Amino acid sequence: MANKIYQVDAFCKDLFSGNPAAICPLQNWLDDQTMKNIAAENNLAETAFYVKEKGGFRIRWFTPETEIDLCGHATLAAAHVLFSHEGFSGNSISFASCSGELKVSKKGDQLTLDFPADHIKWVEVTAEMLPWFSVTPIEAYKGRSDYMLVFRSEAEIAGIRPDLAVIGSLTDCRGVIVTAKGDAVDFVSRFFAPQSGIAEDHVTGSAHTTLTPYWSQRLRQNEFDAIQLSPRRGFLNCKDAGERVEISGQAKTYLIGEIFLK
Repeated sequence: MANKIYQVDAFCKDLFSGNPAAICPLQNWLDDQTMKNIAAENNLAETAFYVKEKGGFRIRWFTPETEIDLCGHATLAAAHVLFSHEGFSGNSISFASCSGELKVSKKGDQLTLDFPADHIKWVEVTAEMLPWFSVTPIEAYKGRSDYMLVFRSEAEIAGIRPDLAVIGSLTDCRGVIVTAKGDAVDFVSRFFAPQSGIAEDHVTGSAHTTLTPYWSQRLRQNEFDAIQLSPRRGFLNCKDAGERVEISGQAKTYLIGEIFLK
């Protein structure tokens, strides 16, 4: 039995930038272990699977080690596959997910995610946090899934060194976002999630549901240009829409192939 597979660079400017995701369109769901095995074999930050349902599609996301509740770049990549390769007609796609309804719209070469905004709370910068990174944060917050640490400058984010063993031992979060005001853009960030099988994610769309409300309050504006400062770089445009966050970027197809399961 063969299944189609696509590899797409999401939130990129050109091929080989942004975050690569594997996308597997399915007629019917595979069993969970098979999907976990495919994600582990792909060894990308995320592999997304989707199935057509009445009124739209249902999507699920897997890292090489676990299923996760929300993934931005793989949702953007799945929409790109539908718009560009799987014959979807229209300018808006609706995905049902364990995080609720997620919409992706298309305008020119820009795809826009409509995601639920994260609700973050201030937490104290504790002594336990200090070994996480080579630089001490000035603020700390906790969202639904991640910690977010705020630093003084883009240079600190670019040069920061994580202790992946320490971060990987955290049990109360998916990962840790680090962020600061940008030099040429509104804000920059990086994301580390060794406990989810991702030492450093290239571009994390879902983290921007946390970052956007924070920077909206901090900078007193609703629209932002952002860069995720991983080695591949990710380029995002974000909008604070109250209980929702709109996250826009481009996607480019790298690979189209087949998976042979038997």
